[in-house]
Amino acid sequence: MIVRVLGEGQYELTAEHVERIEGLDGTLSQAVAAGDEAWFTKALEALLAEVRSGRPVDAATIVPSDLAVPAEGSSVAEVRALLDEDTDEDPTEKA
Repeated sequence: MIVRVLGEGQYELTAEHVERIEGLDGTLSQAVAAGDEAWFTKALEALLAEVRSGRPVDAATIVPSDLAVPAEGSSVAEVRALLDEDTDEDPTEKA
């Protein structure tokens, strides 16, 4: 699995990481839904630590990401705005 940390880079994670990543991502989503900034910060820190335990992908290598996670220091409001952008996109439109 390839995970992109926004503004930072990509990491290759083994199958062993996937279950933990999915659980941490779920917790992060719950914190966003609740609007709980403290919970969100803790959840994001845990998720980033797990992602960063993977192997960094060389910046010169271009590979699609399976998952993108917020940058360190992001807020609930910033993540909500990113999620709103994703839902506003028309998948039939091409750049």
